Amino acid sequence: METITQLWKKIQSPDFNPSTDYALVEEIKKEALSSQKPTKVTFGTSGWRGEIGSEFTIHNLQVVGAAIVSLYREATPELFSSLGVANFEELQKRGLVIGHDNRLLGKEFCMAVASQFQKAGVKIYYGGEMATPEFSAAVELLGAACSINMTPSHNPSHYNGIKFNPADGGPAGPEITDVITALSNKMMKTHQFEPVGKVSFEAIDPVKIYKEFLIKQETIKFGRIQKLIDEGRLTLVCDHVHGSTRGRPAALLGNPECLISLRTEDDSLFGGVAPEPSSKNLEFVRQALDASKNWFRLGAIFDPDGDRIRFYDGTREIDMNSFGAIAFHYMVTWRKEQGVVAKSVATSNFVNIIAEKLGVPVMETPVGFKNFRPWLARNARPKALIAFEESDGISGLNNTLEKDAQFGLLLALEIMAVTGKNLGEYLDALYAEYGRFYPTRSGFEVDKSLVGDPLIAKVNAVAERAQPKMKVLVGTKEKEVKQLLTLDGVKIIFTDDSWMLIRPSGTEPKVRIYTECRDLEEKEALFDAAKSLFFKE
Repeated sequence: METITQLWKKIQSPDFNPSTDYALVEEIKKEALSSQKPTKVTFGTSGWRGEIGSEFTIHNLQVVGAAIVSLYREATPELFSSLGVANFEELQKRGLVIGHDNRLLGKEFCMAVASQFQKAGVKIYYGGEMATPEFSAAVELLGAACSINMTPSHNPSHYNGIKFNPADGGPAGPEITDVITALSNKMMKTHQFEPVGKVSFEAIDPVKIYKEFLIKQETIKFGRIQKLIDEGRLTLVCDHVHGSTRGRPAALLGNPECLISLRTEDDSLFGGVAPEPSSKNLEFVRQALDASKNWFRLGAIFDPDGDRIRFYDGTREIDMNSFGAIAFHYMVTWRKEQGVVAKSVATSNFVNIIAEKLGVPVMETPVGFKNFRPWLARNARPKALIAFEESDGISGLNNTLEKDAQFGLLLALEIMAVTGKNLGEYLDALYAEYGRFYPTRSGFEVDKSLVGDPLIAKVNAVAERAQPKMKVLVGTKEKEVKQLLTLDGVKIIFTDDSWMLIRPSGTEPKVRIYTECRDLEEKEALFDAAKSLFFKE
């Protein structure tokens, strides 16, 4: 008998034909619904992800659901503070928001978890297919205690995942997820499989709630966007790659004629592509937008759960390194907002240069959107005007604590409406004023014996060789170290504003290298220099 992994390999091979070979998918679904084989759960800030049918099953989701309920039953006062509720009774009263992306068995997995909350007397709100920011908006507007999002984000089609957010709607921190992990693995040993019966829930409209949230928070200036649409000079292309953002731009913008929506069909296999906002996946957006003769052009591609976005404006691809800088500059110079900018340590320093000249503080954090919470929270002082990371995630002033691709799209349209510029034109103006940066990322494998703490220690040792005022050989040049950051790996910033970041993988024998320079020809030399620093004894 073939294993689930072997079945998935057949499904993801170029020879797979959905019209004739879908029985393979049905085999996986059958196993996911009936298997009682336990698995190991590792619940991080991006949740727990597993292979559908072998790890991700109804049985194992029942265990995780029961573990989260136990988390609330057994919480200490400190843990209740992180969860944002006073006690278990408050969880019961305020309730759980639950939904899923477009993966296989999304509703069935949700009901397996929700059944555990129902047994504990917890009110349940079910939104069906939902985008990540809609969970955060629903938690806030409904006054719910928490949310569970059934998604593995941009992972391939054979994965599913589960994300847990506490009462502030942001990603759960390790003080919460570590407990969920421990309880899940403990309960996995003793849990008895039980059929999922009827779950009572209140159905919600996540798109309606999300738009109400945006209007209430005054996050986006919809009137300005509407004026741009009414002028009739805009072409907007949105590629949803069959994910949960399907129909969202149309609903948020009143179904405008200028909107072209791509890959909106039901397809939990994503047409066989990796469902991520990559340069390769932008090709359909490029083709549609390049055919337009309109003055204003904007293309966007989303990931399956709507927390990542990448743009194309008819002339170039615009990733988050660039768009985050555009958005921040717009918030300060056009909207005259006051606050800070937050970015992860692996993100371009282009925004640092802009912020320095505008006199705005930069809050640089370890990688992970949860680290922006201090500047995105409702009571934050100062507040982040924009918070973003190079892996295509963004949020901003008074918006959700989660990455929000829909916010990114709407803000891009507002920028175009107010400034009269396409994104590429705005970016060129910033280049003219502040100069260019050329970011890149790569990496290399190391011996398997280094995985974990040994690799972390070896990366941290790089800091001793690159202290401020020390010289580092990059190609044929000696560069002086201006600043050293050890928030997440080792980031070395030179006096000419070029930099390199060396980060260890926490789970694989790999070292990740991020570099950025002012001179395009210096890219390879920076990478080689970073690698040399890592291996130097």
